Amino acid sequence: MTTSRPSADTTGADEGTAGTDRAPVPGPVDVLPPTGKWVAHRLGVRLREAPPSPAAEEAEPDAPALRDLLGLAVRRNPRRAHLLVSTVLGKHIPQRPAIVHGTAVALGRRVRELLGDRADDTLVLGYAETATALGHGVADGIGGAVYLHSTRRAVPGIPPAGGFEEEHSHHTSHLLLPADPDLLDGTGPLVLVDDELSTGRTLRNTITVLHARRPRDLWVVVTLTDLRAPADVAALEKTAAELGTRIEVVALARGTVELPADVLERGRALVAGEEARAASAGPVGDPRAPGAPVTVPGIVRRVDPPWPAGLPDGGRHGFTPADRRRLEALLPSIVAPLADALPVDARRVLVLGTEEFMYVPLRIAGALEDTSPTGEGPEVFFSTTTRSPVLPVDDPGYAIRSRLVFPAHDLPGPPATTTEPVLDGGADGDSPETITEPRYTHNVAAGEWDAILVVTDAAGDTPALHAPGGLLDRLAAHTPLVLVAPLPDRVPAPGRPLPQPLHGPAFSSYPAEDVAWLLQDLSEVRLEAPTEEREEAIQSGGAHYAESLPVEYQPTPEYQRLFHNALAASAHRVAQAVATVTDTLLAERSRPRPDGTTARPVLASLARAGTPVGVLMRRWARLTHDVDLPHYTLSIVRGRGIDTTALRWLAAHHDPADVVFVDGWTGKGAITRELEEALDALPGRLRGAFSADLAVLADPGSCVSVFGTRDDFLIPSACLNSTVSGLVSRTVLRPDLIGPDEFHGAKHYRELADADLSETFVTAVAAHFPEVTPGPMDPSVDRTPTLAGRRAVERIGEEYGIADVNLIKPGVGETTRVLLRRVPWRIVARRDAGPDLDHIRLLAEQRGVPVEEVDDLPYRCLGLIHPQYTRGATGADGKAAR
Repeated sequence: MTTSRPSADTTGADEGTAGTDRAPVPGPVDVLPPTGKWVAHRLGVRLREAPPSPAAEEAEPDAPALRDLLGLAVRRNPRRAHLLVSTVLGKHIPQRPAIVHGTAVALGRRVRELLGDRADDTLVLGYAETATALGHGVADGIGGAVYLHSTRRAVPGIPPAGGFEEEHSHHTSHLLLPADPDLLDGTGPLVLVDDELSTGRTLRNTITVLHARRPRDLWVVVTLTDLRAPADVAALEKTAAELGTRIEVVALARGTVELPADVLERGRALVAGEEARAASAGPVGDPRAPGAPVTVPGIVRRVDPPWPAGLPDGGRHGFTPADRRRLEALLPSIVAPLADALPVDARRVLVLGTEEFMYVPLRIAGALEDTSPTGEGPEVFFSTTTRSPVLPVDDPGYAIRSRLVFPAHDLPGPPATTTEPVLDGGADGDSPETITEPRYTHNVAAGEWDAILVVTDAAGDTPALHAPGGLLDRLAAHTPLVLVAPLPDRVPAPGRPLPQPLHGPAFSSYPAEDVAWLLQDLSEVRLEAPTEEREEAIQSGGAHYAESLPVEYQPTPEYQRLFHNALAASAHRVAQAVATVTDTLLAERSRPRPDGTTARPVLASLARAGTPVGVLMRRWARLTHDVDLPHYTLSIVRGRGIDTTALRWLAAHHDPADVVFVDGWTGKGAITRELEEALDALPGRLRGAFSADLAVLADPGSCVSVFGTRDDFLIPSACLNSTVSGLVSRTVLRPDLIGPDEFHGAKHYRELADADLSETFVTAVAAHFPEVTPGPMDPSVDRTPTLAGRRAVERIGEEYGIADVNLIKPGVGETTRVLLRRVPWRIVARRDAGPDLDHIRLLAEQRGVPVEEVDDLPYRCLGLIHPQYTRGATGADGKAAR
């Protein structure tokens, strides 16, 4: 890997001091980094580069020297006197974003080479606060890894899944807050990323804690600089042996730090002396202090970037490869208004993240730099604020030349008021929620910035950020323009952890790979009621149809014969429709990604009629295109909308732009309208994220533009209930059972396993796949929805005096379901319908329901539910009124 050498104006290097700031310890001066001379002279700290091994030289012939990666400063921390200041991390020293991200990605590629085929089964864990973006970049380099970083910020409503201690830090407690509580329970390799490896104690703590939760056979430690002493190397090897695992270390450079025995005493004395010396001149880098020159403060302006719905704003709660691909695809549109807000003549711009919130600001900085393809745009640098209490010294041989101090703006409680530096996290180890501690940004003052863009998350966009003396106010003294771009609330929101999908065979009889159910299991809840009781309650307004379930009877021999006859007659037609609709989606909804891969549709079938169709579409794509389409089933309820928790789950794991909603067939367009209205009413960033286009097997009502056919014929799965839909009931939405952040419910009828025909249906249709014609819909076909079915239903309602069109079920499939599951009143059939209605006539005769023939219907038939049903009106046997 090749890493560019930072320029002198960003590192503070000054070779001219080598003769006077010589370290008072034996050894050559050239072991010291360019910015370490001031500290070496006063503290006796010595940095030695490890001689490269032949294997390392062969693997990384252009690896940077330790001196190119590190400078030295003095901490204001009684636990450790010195601070190793990275030149490529983008934390304490502003750096070009391409160097910061590129360094991390290159480390990730080395990890991918190490892991081989296991790379895509990897979880990457970065350490707060300094390594959050570094770890994210390593995950980017690996490619298929999920990323999570630790945090020192508790988030209400999201319980910690783990934690560990960092003894030397000024803040020790690390929390792990994944939105998916199972994220830490995978069996693949776990990659730990920190900016420096000094003793390895924190890593040993982490591995011990997480290995006890989920043992793994391989751990990988990634760092910019490995500075462990031999005893520390041996300690990590001992931990691996005790746990029965393997720990590999990947580092950009290696060396050791030599410290005098009295370094802590020297450090305390040095801090006290320098601060006393600087007291009369005021804090370094703050021109508002007494005696500082008067400046005209810059303008502070807010810009709201178009952050995409459902995309996490970083790795605090987990970040998937799909999230990364989506971010990279949308970065140009996110950055466009930020670039437009910069002065047209800006030559030097700083993008500033806030503490742990590093990765997204870094990627925004990189995209800003790319907005000028001719290279005539401003130089863009990246840095972040920090909790690190570092002593500033305006000396060319020192890494932290200036410091701005301001109150914390992302903590619970009232805004912080103390801005004077204190010995943070001293012997008593202050908690992360201390509201009186200050924050810092280093090497920003006197940077000659034409504009500073502050990118913060929702939790950081508080009154303390905008208050006098706050971060924006401090920055305005050093630039003509401060832009603040707060990102909207992330997913999941605090207090709203996402539930997890269900899979077969524990829930449903479909194999787990066929479908994931975004539902909760209500199998132990009594929800069934006789059809007649349900119909009366629904029509009287006393209950919604989704608050109960019809009794799921064992299919009678007659119904089973009907199913098998329909399957024999129409399996080929169903197979052809599956091929057409799937190939149309693959042709129209696949798109190239920036990384060279192809985004494919994500199938979201509407429970439960859409589920068998989604299973068939997935099997066709795998068989004929060798493509595995993700397939989920979620609930939509007429009059109540779609399951928003399920949509949040989809948005957290996939790009909403790739999600395609799937159903079996259309009738009068009720579900199509329900879907459109539900998506339009979504809250916050989810609104507008999903396409309301519905893909169906059959569209006899001309309600959608993506379909397999517009013929009206019996799709065999319409004949049965759960026994053709994976033994899963229709969905339930009842406030006493379903919380606001839970999936809609359904039951798994395990007791009907002997009558289950779900796999029979799918297998029989798939057997015809070799015979059908592949390819998308013919371009000459007019696919424009005409809503002819809707108009026909409204006309029938007027002719029969039915005001509620929900009681009119158009199409062969829906009419079949009326005869099987509801209280039918009339069947209206097209006169020329032919043998496709043989089973309808048989069922109508058995239920005592009249069949009336008409002309001019877009459907072959319609089923009319009794418009004024009571048990008294129809008789106790449930037959329709004459």
